Amino acid sequence: MTVRRERADAARNREAVLAAADALFARSERPRAISMDDVAAAAGVGKGTLFRRFGDRTGLIRALVEARIEPLRQAVEAGPPPLGPGGAPRERALALLDAVLEFKLANRHLTLALEDAGGGSPYQAGHYVMWHATLRDVLRGLPDVPDADYAAHVLLAATRADLVEHLVAVEGVTGDEVRRRLAGFASAVLG
Repeated sequence: MTVRRERADAARNREAVLAAADALFARSERPRAISMDDVAAAAGVGKGTLFRRFGDRTGLIRALVEARIEPLRQAVEAGPPPLGPGGAPRERALALLDAVLEFKLANRHLTLALEDAGGGSPYQAGHYVMWHATLRDVLRGLPDVPDADYAAHVLLAATRADLVEHLVAVEGVTGDEVRRRLAGFASAVLG
């Protein structure tokens, strides 16, 4: 099987688009207001380039989130405990929730834009499916959690970007305080 390599100019355009989109979303107080025209102009490429590469605005945002989330995915799949495999289930569940929340805090503009974009249920997004499956499987190792599948959904709901944004931007809660609250809540739920 031949692996097709990306042309150098296409790779440069892709990076320019991702950097421009990232900067636009980071500066915007209204992620919904950022259009493909805005991103194309900021990246110095034609709008057609964006549509050919990413499909639509949601595809572009998803590509940004996926690029940023890849190191976390690697840590969860193959890193050392407690986040990676092999540790005690309770500590791994808490580490996973903290890592997801920390990602959302560090990437508020992108995760909020992705949730705002719609594009179907957020519970069917690739990264959510992975987090849910991983957390559910970890929770199955805890005898005090009667319904690991549902518990994983409930605990992950506490990391939704819209909730994180509300707590930080509206209520003025610091990121460290949000993390502390989630750790306390999850600890109580997990027994």
